[in-house]
Amino acid sequence: MRSSNPVFSRRGFSRDNAAGFNAQQPQAGGPAVGTSPYAEGATNPYATNPYAQDTQLGAPPQARGDVMTIDDVVSRTAMTLGTVVLTAALSWFLLPVDEASIGKSYGIAIGAALVAFVLAMVQSFKRKASPAIILAYAAFEGVFLGVISSAVSTYISPGVVVQAVLGTMAVFAGVLIAYKMRWIRVTRRFYGFVMAAAIGFILLMAVNALFSLFDGAAGDGLGFRSGGLGILFGVIGIILGACFLALDFKQVEDGVAYGAPREESWLAAFGLTLTLVWIYLEMLRVLSILQGDD
Repeated sequence: MRSSNPVFSRRGFSRDNAAGFNAQQPQAGGPAVGTSPYAEGATNPYATNPYAQDTQLGAPPQARGDVMTIDDVVSRTAMTLGTVVLTAALSWFLLPVDEASIGKSYGIAIGAALVAFVLAMVQSFKRKASPAIILAYAAFEGVFLGVISSAVSTYISPGVVVQAVLGTMAVFAGVLIAYKMRWIRVTRRFYGFVMAAAIGFILLMAVNALFSLFDGAAGDGLGFRSGGLGILFGVIGIILGACFLALDFKQVEDGVAYGAPREESWLAAFGLTLTLVWIYLEMLRVLSILQGDD
């Protein structure tokens, strides 16, 4: 199947085949359907498994040892998120948001966010995962998050950042449990609904940001990011992030079951990082509005 994030659409493990939605799903602990041209009952294995080996007729399928595992995904995700956390902590302490330095710190944070966006787009259009680009994205994203988090903690509430982190972890754990228990089923309809909702949400926020340019530094455009509407749209953003987590889990599950190359674990780590950053920012915004109204 093809999994996506709110920021952009990236290549899925199944390379746009119908395997994730229409074909028989791989079973955990057993061979994926179509792992070789000679799988029992498989008339066209390449239509279901994009990583089936292209063996010649009559030749035995070759074993592949360098395939992605859950451990690979966990370790790559830990490296990527660890880079985000490390650079966020460094920027928190090295880029103060006091009256004397706030302009410089904000400028660096915005520049880092733009670089992170460009790197994310570059990776999204590459056919293969690039660990260097992914880790560089994580580093620049961490700089942006560190400054923003420091500003919120300084001017709104010292404990709001910890609350946002705990809230993000709770969403991740909740979606993971719901996915493993099959309370959430990723289907073509689910995927289409999430993508349509995410596109509409992003377009609406973009229009709001455009209008805010005419309201001065403290403007909020159409008011979708402050007050009651801000809380509502922040909650919607968190729910969308949770839905994208489910898509990411499905992507990882399919990649492991289909025998995706080990390098694809970097794509899984990249996607999970993007989604968790999205959820954290929305969580931080909601909590900031709530704390600011106290």
